[in-house]
Amino acid sequence: MSAAIVPRAEHRHRTAAGRPWQAIGIVAVALAVLFPVVSGCRNDMHDQPKYKPLAASSLFKDGRAARPLVPGTVARGHLDEDAALVTGRTDAGYADTLPFPLTAKVLERGRERFNIYCSPCHDRVGGGGGMIVQRGYKRPSSFHVERLRGIPVGYFFEVATHGFGAMPSYATQVPARDRWAIAAYIRALQLSQHAALTDVPAGERGSLETGAPAGGGAAGRAHGAGAPGAARGAPHE
Repeated sequence: MSAAIVPRAEHRHRTAAGRPWQAIGIVAVALAVLFPVVSGCRNDMHDQPKYKPLAASSLFKDGRAARPLVPGTVARGHLDEDAALVTGRTDAGYADTLPFPLTAKVLERGRERFNIYCSPCHDRVGGGGGMIVQRGYKRPSSFHVERLRGIPVGYFFEVATHGFGAMPSYATQVPARDRWAIAAYIRALQLSQHAALTDVPAGERGSLETGAPAGGGAAGRAHGAGAPGAARGAPHE
């Protein structure tokens, strides 16, 4: 009887010893089956069936994958209902006035933005002798020539928006209201360089005659004897 039991025990031992290899084989087969499925999902996420920007398409008659916007579509927060505000023009041509009230705060903002973005070429009084011009960049026209002194303020806004000659567009760096503030400050600079003492209010003439600054705002810091008067004259341009 013991002789019959021993072979069975050995059989069970040999079978148990072979099971790890069977388990490994089953796992390998399962991985081989599942890998294409798993990798296929990942590839679908990486290589989505979509068109790249400006790609061609045979689906549409015009051959373009990018479709034109529905008429009247605007980007969120970019509804430009005030044409003068975003173009510098009216039906009659260049705007003669700002599309919003001109205040000391607007002039101060214009002075700050002008000194940051414009003075490197135009210098701080608008004469066209900025630092990069002194280093070889093409010299721009002075703001104080007769042609630019008589041109509507909307012209300066348009040039800041679209550029002119060697000057690039500043529309991406400077928002529309700031471009208008710069245009107003340019007009103040023009007035400051060509103002007479009689243009200055009587109460502030004494400070000019003694050389003391007349006011701490943008108008008071505008260069030239007529700076205070320039600030008050700018709204009427």
